[in-house]
Amino acid sequence: MRTGNSNNTSECCELEENLAPGCRAGSSQDLHDSEVQRLNAVYRGYSDRKLGSSKWSPSNPGNQAIIHERDAIVLDLLQRWGFLPLGERRILDLGCGMGGVLADLQKMGARPENLVGVDLLTERICKARERFPRISFHQANAEALPFPDNSFDLVLIFTVFSSILDQKMTGNVASEVRRILRSGGAIVWYDFRFNNPFNPNVRGMVRSTIRELFPQFLVRLQAVTLLPQLARRLGALTARLYPKLARIPFLRTHYLGLLIKP
Repeated sequence: MRTGNSNNTSECCELEENLAPGCRAGSSQDLHDSEVQRLNAVYRGYSDRKLGSSKWSPSNPGNQAIIHERDAIVLDLLQRWGFLPLGERRILDLGCGMGGVLADLQKMGARPENLVGVDLLTERICKARERFPRISFHQANAEALPFPDNSFDLVLIFTVFSSILDQKMTGNVASEVRRILRSGGAIVWYDFRFNNPFNPNVRGMVRSTIRELFPQFLVRLQAVTLLPQLARRLGALTARLYPKLARIPFLRTHYLGLLIKP
């Protein structure tokens, strides 16, 4: 585990292979290397096309409205279901990217030593470690998470399962999440509910599929997020139009909510 404030890239990229010996329950599973390779290629393609700085530019008022709406609902859900304050909660962000969503939980009282991020791409983990050196970040295939059973109170899963097209891998990842989540803990779920006709690399996650992946969980989901392609075009009218358009059911593209483990 990297600690301190070093920004040395070579140090940052010396990622652990066995962070918790004996805890990698997924190691006996058939890991799906071909799907991992596909996901790596897709994510690197997004990076090469600089979609993070164009489509999802934080300066776009529509993107700001999407994130503000999502974060406000997450805060309300955590408060309503008794997960606040976050101070003592141990939290995993699965598919953490460069760590921004996980780090923002500190605004809700989360302690950095209780925050853990996992991502498939080494370069994302390197950047996350450089940006947030007090938070623990690991490169790993989510089919074999390097953590003991029942070790997290909350698991963030934002737009992860919609990116996995292999059904067996989907099942493996869900199994690992169920394993590492404590009884009474919750998944904070945010993902597409529709297929994207312009992106064959994602698939919508409908309620029935989510329930199949997490049987016996208490599922509380709501449709949110104005169609991003529309939201990004609202410009100076975003503050006025986003709330009104986001009330139209068929324009809401994502599910957001809690999946609570019995």
